[in-house]
Amino acid sequence: MEMNATYNSFVAVGDSFTEGMSDLLPDGSYRGWADLLAARLAARTPGFRYANLAVRGKLIGQIVEEQVDLAAAMKADVVTLVGGLNDTLRPSCDMGRVRGLLEEAVERLAPSCGQLVLMRSPGRDGPVMERFRPRMEQLFAYVDELAARHGALVVDLYGAEVMGDPRLWDLDRLHLTGEGHRRVAEAVWQALGLDAEEDWRAPLPPTAPLAWRARRIGDLRFARQHLGPWVARRLTGRSSGDGRPPKRPELLPYLLDDESSVS
Repeated sequence: MEMNATYNSFVAVGDSFTEGMSDLLPDGSYRGWADLLAARLAARTPGFRYANLAVRGKLIGQIVEEQVDLAAAMKADVVTLVGGLNDTLRPSCDMGRVRGLLEEAVERLAPSCGQLVLMRSPGRDGPVMERFRPRMEQLFAYVDELAARHGALVVDLYGAEVMGDPRLWDLDRLHLTGEGHRRVAEAVWQALGLDAEEDWRAPLPPTAPLAWRARRIGDLRFARQHLGPWVARRLTGRSSGDGRPPKRPELLPYLLDDESSVS
């Protein structure tokens, strides 16, 4: 990538990861890495425009159907596409279909934008991760293959050891904390050829491990507050994003005043 390149517009496509869960703001909305990245790009480029079409819970088929053509029509300098991980977490998942839909998305987006950015999504360490790891790694192999074929960038969050640290993950064990999102924003920033402000791969300071009792209490709280409702939605075919609009559906100027909500 050209160092210190100029980007005038950015469109984010995806699911809850790109929507910004669980980087919670005081007003109850979510910020996330895409908003953080947009604020930084806007600060260096007058007239910078930003859209975020991501909606939590979306499968790759829904992303293709609801977001990809809209994003392609915006002709942005940068488009990020992160999707398919929700599919891999379903009890039954047709990875061949996921691959075909991801390929369709990339084939539509890559020619329409200045730079397409794909990601190998981060994964939290733990037993749940181990169960789905083979599917995730299959998905990421597709991502690498498509990026090489279409000239897209790949931000490898999965390969960064620090991104598996449980301290970067919210209580639901599915979404990053504010610190996690901040590191993702820095990773994409650097991938776009912009000067590094920090080492986003740097490990967190060591801490004493939690006692057995504290871990079990945490496991029970997670099962009651997050795992149970998640399983119930899977069994009933519902999604946390049903009926929810994109957080920023139009490619509009990002005013520096907006930075107060993403600082």
